[in-house]
Amino acid sequence: MAWSLYRVSLRLLSPVHIGWKKTDNLQQTRPYVPAKTMWGALTARLARDSGSFNYEEVGNEVAENLRFSYFYPTIINNEIGKVPTKIDIFPWENIDDFSWKYLNSSQNTALNQKTAEEGSLHETENISHKTRNGDSVYLLGYIFEKEGFDLKWKESLKKIQIGGERGYGWGNMEIIEISKLLEKIIFDGYAVNLSGDHPIINVIKENKYVLAHVITKNLNLNGLVEPFVGRETSKNKYFGGKYSNAEICWMPGSTVIKNEEFEILPTGLWRICI
Repeated sequence: MAWSLYRVSLRLLSPVHIGWKKTDNLQQTRPYVPAKTMWGALTARLARDSGSFNYEEVGNEVAENLRFSYFYPTIINNEIGKVPTKIDIFPWENIDDFSWKYLNSSQNTALNQKTAEEGSLHETENISHKTRNGDSVYLLGYIFEKEGFDLKWKESLKKIQIGGERGYGWGNMEIIEISKLLEKIIFDGYAVNLSGDHPIINVIKENKYVLAHVITKNLNLNGLVEPFVGRETSKNKYFGGKYSNAEICWMPGSTVIKNEEFEILPTGLWRICI
């Protein structure tokens, strides 16, 4: 089974909040967009565009035929370019510089009949749509399409909205580029194999960082571990109304000890090839 590879650039039109953890009254955002978030947003849009609203069936079809990398914020980092082609700085390379450039926050409070609820004041962190210097912020990532798949995902991708606080207009974006690549390289140096049942990504000691959550089973990396949980849809629940089982994973930014190959699974998690 073969896969086609697309580079996708999305320009943020509003802040994006990818729910992560709470510190005091601060709701922190992940500094990237997990593959499962992109899968969920595209599934929701495709189900609505088809008129079926069968989220579970469409979600299974998308998971079977499309795979997503994680999407990372960046800017256009060359003077003549009109689209970003590489990541300016990954969050783990210098979290202070990254946070200063790309993260922001806003204060909110819950309302009860137009009156602020006592004790509900909180701060919500976001990936800003503008850097501190006023540059537009883009999300750059990759989509793998199984050959023969004919669902019109490129059209629906134009209308997706991701993350939290969408009711306040957050998570809006526009497509800048969907470019089919002949070169089997992603993120400026990671080789991929597109001929198997799953896309396979090579992480060598020279590029060393894993760029997604990686299942810990049979794998030793240098980095941090966390349980990864996503939202799913079943016949008895509304869209995203059920939590998946937790997978114990190495976090993005963990480093390999030796050259490794990873499969990109339908959930967007990586699993070591054995």
